Amino acid sequence: MQTQSEPDPREITVPAEIPPPDEPVYMGLPHERYLWPRFRIALALSLPVLALAMGEMITPELFHRIDTRVSAWVQLVLTTPVFFWCGALFIGRWWKSIRELDPNMFTLTVTGTGAAYFYSVLAVLFDGVLPASLRGPHGVPLYFEAAAVITTIVLFGQILEQRAHARTDAAIRSLMDLAPKTARRLRGDREEDVPIVELAPGDIIRVRPGERVPVDGIVTEGESNVDESMLTGEPVPIGKHPGDPASAGTLNTTGSFLFRAERVGRDTLLAQIILLVEEARNSEAPIARLADRVSAWFVPGVAVIAASTFGLWLLLGPEPKLIYALVNAVAVLIIACPCALGLATPVALVTGIGRGAQAGVLVKDAAALERLAQATTLIIDKTGTLTEGKPRAVAVIPTAGFTENDLLLFAAAAERPSEHPLARAIVAAAEERGLAVQVATGFSTEPGFGISALVNGHRVQVGRAGTGTPEHLTGRTPSPFSVATLAGVTIDGEYAGTIALADPIKATTPAAIVELHRLGLKVVMATGDRAATAESVATQLSLDGFHAAVSPARKQELVREHRARGERVVFAGDGINDAPALAAAEVGIAMGTGTDVAMHSAGLVLVHGDLHGIVKALHLSRATLRTIKQNLFLAFFYNGFGLPVAAGVFYPLTGWTLNPMIAGVAMSLSSISVVTNALRLRRLRL
Repeated sequence: MQTQSEPDPREITVPAEIPPPDEPVYMGLPHERYLWPRFRIALALSLPVLALAMGEMITPELFHRIDTRVSAWVQLVLTTPVFFWCGALFIGRWWKSIRELDPNMFTLTVTGTGAAYFYSVLAVLFDGVLPASLRGPHGVPLYFEAAAVITTIVLFGQILEQRAHARTDAAIRSLMDLAPKTARRLRGDREEDVPIVELAPGDIIRVRPGERVPVDGIVTEGESNVDESMLTGEPVPIGKHPGDPASAGTLNTTGSFLFRAERVGRDTLLAQIILLVEEARNSEAPIARLADRVSAWFVPGVAVIAASTFGLWLLLGPEPKLIYALVNAVAVLIIACPCALGLATPVALVTGIGRGAQAGVLVKDAAALERLAQATTLIIDKTGTLTEGKPRAVAVIPTAGFTENDLLLFAAAAERPSEHPLARAIVAAAEERGLAVQVATGFSTEPGFGISALVNGHRVQVGRAGTGTPEHLTGRTPSPFSVATLAGVTIDGEYAGTIALADPIKATTPAAIVELHRLGLKVVMATGDRAATAESVATQLSLDGFHAAVSPARKQELVREHRARGERVVFAGDGINDAPALAAAEVGIAMGTGTDVAMHSAGLVLVHGDLHGIVKALHLSRATLRTIKQNLFLAFFYNGFGLPVAAGVFYPLTGWTLNPMIAGVAMSLSSISVVTNALRLRRLRL
């Protein structure tokens, strides 16, 4: 018996999008509902603090009229809520990192901002106690703006990170929406609509045209064509006959059929796709950011330098020893405050993301842009990614006594009432030639076999005639098409010819593959299509390998197998069946022409659905990562320059301690150089 606390196996659940009002953490990260109010207040309070601190250097004729003590107190009042309330979550993480001896970016940030804040508070409250050597033309230097601005920047970064995680939940919800909420169950001679959660294995269910299959099962009666593109990625519906499997979420396009439920709830294939996406989201380790790796040794190093500074000044410094020891130890922490470090990554990322948007590369997850730069393998879907994603008539081969236009006119007129993708492709081919397609009468369909109709008094039948390649059929030079589906046309019982339909390779694909190879990527195709089609496409494009007839779960396994071999894997696709692989890859890239689920699961989206966009994204990511590394070097260069001065290394020779001009200029120059370097990305050619 199922207890109330146990989940119903027939239901699929995902985390709620909005946590309880008193819960600030969502999926291990602070939720947007918690972050946004704090970010807005931090921004509103930080801007005037920054203006008061830096205004004297920018517009001295205006700011010299403000009394120094008034400015100091205003900065103190405005910065206090930013540091303690807006940054409360970071202080908690700082304390946790100290308690667990696990230094990270928050350890460095809060240590630096805390030193800047508390030193500035002491300078405001006990101005007369500090040595005269620390005074500048405007009194003792204050660092409230560093504490306020850095807290604001970190809050914004957390919002971006939370949004990336929330998008994965949106992908899962989109998948769940594919399953119908009710099903038409047969009980004896009676049919009834019941909630899907009431279905059980063994139930007989009717699926009518235009309805989605509610659960997994086996067809028992009737025939139809079922669109399984959500599972296979292939646009051509599959004929279903008694004994064939039917999967939850797939779309019945033509006839009505009965099937026996085999797997329901969490056991269906659709549910497994949902769970694969959720599992990939939960199991994927967060990116080990370069700043965090640096912080792991920089934080303890700064702490050792600060403690050594305090001890040496207390033992060897001039009177008052305690004051000098305290001030110089705090000065070490202040000069190490990661103002430029806090800007180094986000400014470069924001600039790179903006440049990508101009080029049709939408970056949804900033971390994905960093990871893409180190990619070694691209696993790519076929349909809609390498190919156009919809069938076209690529060859028309009439028999003796018929012309190509005759064959197309009769076939298009007969197929016009049908909604089948192959039928639409035949009609479109006739319209492209400017042919006037007549209205057919007596239309009927035989699911899995073809259609029949009267066209201008002639009985026309169109049905599938097998597979082949256009060049073999026509004898002409091979075209960039995969293996074609052949439609045979019969007019008044006489075979009139064959129409070859295929999903053509996008015109930009071959050049993009060549450029990806030049950039050092191994390109492997993974498709749900049959082996002959996959081999044809892989050969034409000179791919490094291919996998055919793969399920969504197998695509995800392929990603993990390549990653287990030490490869850095990018997966590109556009279908629902690609969602698990997109989530499991180090970088998922979705085509903007694809499904919402694919775009939700990916870190990058190519607006035009053009493979050349991956080339642009790769160039953009490498330039952005290179800029981030340059920025980090610049940030630590100034820290490295300022730390010895702050520690008093030069005091025995020159009498230098922490001159406020040196500290102010060093911090300003580091920030200016980091921002200027990042802005170069705006001129990047893609």
